[in-house]
Amino acid sequence: MADRNSPERKPQPSGSDMGWRALGYLLSGIIFWGGVGYLVDLWLGLPKVGLLVGMLVGAAAGIYLLLKQMSPLLTDTD
Repeated sequence: MADRNSPERKPQPSGSDMGWRALGYLLSGIIFWGGVGYLVDLWLGLPKVGLLVGMLVGAAAGIYLLLKQMSPLLTDTD
């Protein structure tokens, strides 16, 4: 009974918390890196190719961070 409230054990996030976290990672990656790509386009005077590339890089980075942060939560079966 004492180990139920031990300070070593972190509470598991609910499904909605994990969903909002996933959405936040993906959207923030796409918006940030898309903005960087847009600014590079303006700086170099290129067509809007950098925006698309930046958004794709942001989506990939968001997925990578999502998998890195959530894999211990998904594999923990205690």
